[in-house]
Parts: sequence; C-alpha cells; structure tokens
Amino acid sequence: MPPDAVTVRRGVFGCGGLTATYGDLAEAVPLDREEPPPPGAFPHPPPPEPVVVGVSVPRLDLPDKVVGRPRFVHDLCLPGRLYGRVLRPPSPGARLVRLRPLEGVRVVRDGSFLGVLGETEPEADRALARLRKAAEWEERDTLPDERDLHAYLRTGPHETIAVLTTTDNPPAEPDTGGSPTTGEPPAGTVHTATYSRPFIAHASIAPSCAVARWNERDGTLEVWSHTQGVHPLRTALAQVLGHPADRIEVRHVEGAGCYGHNGADDVALDAALLARAAPGRPVQVRWSRQDELTWAPFGSAMSADVTAAVDATGMVCSWAYDVWSQGHVSRPGHRGFPGLLAGAHLEQPLTYPAAGEPSPASGGGMARNAVPIYDFPHLRITGHRLLETPIRTSALRSLGAFMNVFAIESFMDELALAADLDPLAYRLAHLSDERGREVLRRAADAAGWRGPGQGLGFARYKGNGAYCAAVAEVEAEHHVRVRHLTIAVDVGQVVNPDGVRNQIEGGATQAASWTLKERVRFDRRRITSGDWASYPILRFSEAPEVSVELVEHPGTPSVGAGEAAQGPVAAAIANAVAYALGVRVRDLPLTREAVLAAIERD
Repeated sequence: MPPDAVTVRRGVFGCGGLTATYGDLAEAVPLDREEPPPPGAFPHPPPPEPVVVGVSVPRLDLPDKVVGRPRFVHDLCLPGRLYGRVLRPPSPGARLVRLRPLEGVRVVRDGSFLGVLGETEPEADRALARLRKAAEWEERDTLPDERDLHAYLRTGPHETIAVLTTTDNPPAEPDTGGSPTTGEPPAGTVHTATYSRPFIAHASIAPSCAVARWNERDGTLEVWSHTQGVHPLRTALAQVLGHPADRIEVRHVEGAGCYGHNGADDVALDAALLARAAPGRPVQVRWSRQDELTWAPFGSAMSADVTAAVDATGMVCSWAYDVWSQGHVSRPGHRGFPGLLAGAHLEQPLTYPAAGEPSPASGGGMARNAVPIYDFPHLRITGHRLLETPIRTSALRSLGAFMNVFAIESFMDELALAADLDPLAYRLAHLSDERGREVLRRAADAAGWRGPGQGLGFARYKGNGAYCAAVAEVEAEHHVRVRHLTIAVDVGQVVNPDGVRNQIEGGATQAASWTLKERVRFDRRRITSGDWASYPILRFSEAPEVSVELVEHPGTPSVGAGEAAQGPVAAAIANAVAYALGVRVRDLPLTREAVLAAIERD
C-alpha cells in the first residue's frame, strides 16, 4: 500500500480498517539502517489539529516530587539493606600508609579504598568518623595555581585541534601566550581580548547514591544507579571488578539532579565494592556533600583569546579564536577506560588518561560553539586540549559552549562599542541566517530593547541546534544581581511547549548561577570548596524572573532545548554588567572580586 495511505496517531498505524502498533511490527519490519533516508523521502504532513505534538503535556513525575513521595534511588528500600560509607583520600595525590585496627567496625579495604558497613545510617556515619581518625595518609602537592588558570591551561603539553579555517591566508596562529607569531597580519584595525571560566562543579542538590547486591546463589551483581548510561557502566564495572559483564545487571533509578557526568557512576562502583564484602545483602552508598563537591568530575576551566580585524565602519573582516581547556569527556567506557573513581585507589590501581573530547559530529567539547554564527569572511578557530592534569574533568551541561559563547558574544559587544553601534544592530549586520535574525528580533522586542543598558547574548547551540537569544537586566551595587531574563528560542517543531519553557528557564537559572557565583576552589594540595559556603550557588531569593518566547517553525526538525540557554545567558549578563559598571569583566564568575580586578586592570 502507498505510504500516504497510512496514518500514525498516538503510536498506532492505521490503513483502512487495519491497525498495528510499533510493537506489533517490530519483528516484521527491519529497523537497522546503514544510513538515514534522504530528506523528504517520507513526507509527513502535519495533522489538521494538534494531537500530541505542539500540546503542553503535564509532567507525570512532578506530583511525587512536590509532595516528597519516595521516587529517587536515595529512597530505594530493599529487604535486608545495609548502609555503606566510603572514606575518600584527603587529596588527589594522597596514598593510605597506615590503618589502625578498629573493633566493632565492619571495614572494607582494598589499597587506598576504604569503606564501612552499618545496619543503620547513623551506625554507618559513626563508623566512618572512627575510620577517618584511624587512617593515616601520605599527601603531596599536585594541583595547579588556582590564581593563574590562564598559565596552567596554556603550559601544556597539548593536543592542537584545527577546528575551522575559511581562507588561504588565515589570521595568525598564537604562541602559548596567545600573541600572534605566524601567518598573515590581519588587515584593518585589530582588537583582541582574553576570557576565562573556572572549574565548575555539578553541585546537584542531592549527592550521588547507588545500591548494589552480590547474589551468592548465581554469582550475579545487581546495581541500581542514576547513571546516564547503564550499558557503559556495566562494562566499566566488569573491567574494574574482573567480573563477567553478562553477570552484572544495572537498573536505572532516577536521581535528584544530574547535568552530565557527575558522581553517579563512581558511587555505583563504591556500592559494588562494599556489597562484595556482604554477599546477599543490598548495600546503599550515599556520598556526602563534600564528596560530591570535591570528587565528582568537574566541568573544565577554559581560557580563550579572540582577535578581530575590523574595517573603517567597524565591520569584522577577519576573526581568530584560540581556546585552551582540559578535555570534556571521561565517561565510563570512553576510549576503552572504565573511568571510575575508586578504580584508581585500589591495591592494583587503574590509571586513566586525561579527559578526551567528544567527536565533532556530536558537537565537540572545548570547541563546542567556538565557531561563531556570524558571516565573517576570514576565520581561524583552534583548540588546545591539555594532555596532563591532576584535576578530573568530564561532561557538564553544554560542555565548552558556555564559555565559548560567553567569550564570542562579549567580544561582539566590545566591537560594537568600539564602532559606536547598537549591539543588536551590530549582530544583525553580520548575520544572514534568517531564523537567527528572527530570534534576535523576537528577544529584543519582547524585552523592549533599549540598547546599551541591557545585555544581549545569542548563539545557535552546536551550530546546528536550537537558536537562542537572551536579554538581561541587572543591578550592580554591592553585588551583581540579575533582575530579569528575556529569552527567545527556536527549537524547530515544538513538541511540548511547556517542556521547552521548563528547559530554557532551568538552563537560564543555572547559567546565571555559574556566571555570578560558581567556582571550584583549591590550594596546591586539596580541593577546598566542599560545602555550600565555599561553593555558593544561586539561592531561590536570587533567581531572576525568566520570560520565554517560543519562535515556532512547524514542519522543521525538532532539536533539543536543554543546553541552548547556557552561553547566551552568560554573555547577556556579562554585557549588561559591562554597561552598568563601565568596566568589562572577562573572567568568570562576575563576583565583587572579579569586578575590582577588572577595574584595576583597566
């Protein structure tokens, strides 16, 4: 029968009087394809009226979360449950040298991995306190100078990645300090600036948690985890434990907050190691707040140099961008390594390389959104990944896009100011993408754009995802406070309008927190930001009002909304602060100290 005679509604195929579900057809229809069909091969005209697509659907999970019903892995209660706690080394370079005997405490030790078991949580917590006093560690300084992340990231060794060059005579390459040394000097008036962001923690409200049980009767291991990848975690556990992967089952249970690769996988190995010492009984391991803020993978610190040559009217005629960063992925299984924290602390420790990079096809990591959306005639974009590092980094929401959009969009405002042009008009003058232009205009109209005084940020996530423009209104007296964010977003075909707004509002709020407050602190030996006082996040009372405009394009492919707002919001806030204070802060977060440092610099 011809394809246009078949309808699909609410997951049911229909043709004449015949119906079938996807499940009915699964065994009869081959689903594997070597490559996707060409665009337009299977046209799907929109239904005469919305059925599911385009209709806001209430979330099924919210009622439980609002009233506090058990829902998360932390709430999982299996018969015979034991509670486990793990004593982490006091610093990344520490090694356990002595453990005094402890009577009445069920201690699990494997090299520098230490844990305890208890019948109740208070018992496990008391045992952990005693274990901490009984352990002696040898420590050494391994961490860089937190006060000079630019130098740390640029010292090397590096993998240099040529992201994009669009001319036979590209702008000059930098040396390790960022100054041009080779290539053709740019024609026109040259502007340059350097931007940075610090290491950032996931800082989920609930720390990571997992449950594991070794079954004596059949030698299987069961794990309940809020991991983002049950199959890679199973493989990683098999590698570390030396246990067949087909004898391990990982079940996903929701966790309370996750923005990429946090401690969910690590705590699963902790639970498995402790459960191996208590066969037949499920063991729940919950990290402490300090564990979460000091041992989960961070989002990498980044440093970027931007150089642009402009003509007599202030229009960009060449653009060079160099970004230095650690890698942005060390998830379990990446490049064949298990990547689980406790694996490096065992008697036979595993060694892991520095974090790597996602493929360009998936958006890249440090170079995500490093290529500007604007129509610049000559471009050179280069990434420099640090190959040796004592600080563990991996995927954090939007990866490098947060920093890259902050830098690019801050520099666009600086160029507009130098040319005495309106920031919105300056962007539109460099942008031919009609959907992008529409998003910029919609955000400006919704915010009542007044030009300098408000801050603007714009990008298309990954270069092929959602368009997002943000306008920020701030006040800056003793501290910077974001009063209002107006955001326009184009995600193509909108499936669930309320869901898109939720994602944009949440991303914008988190981006505001990163931009204003968040920074991992450390000395030369230890991560020191282990609580909410030393690693502050945006409080409810500080959260800005967020207004979201959906720029809809029915019939176009739907793209994700979850990470589109991070970079534009950071840039919009930074640009608004620059207008409010008359000083440009190029190093995140935009704290009182950063503002004073920028004033001294200028």
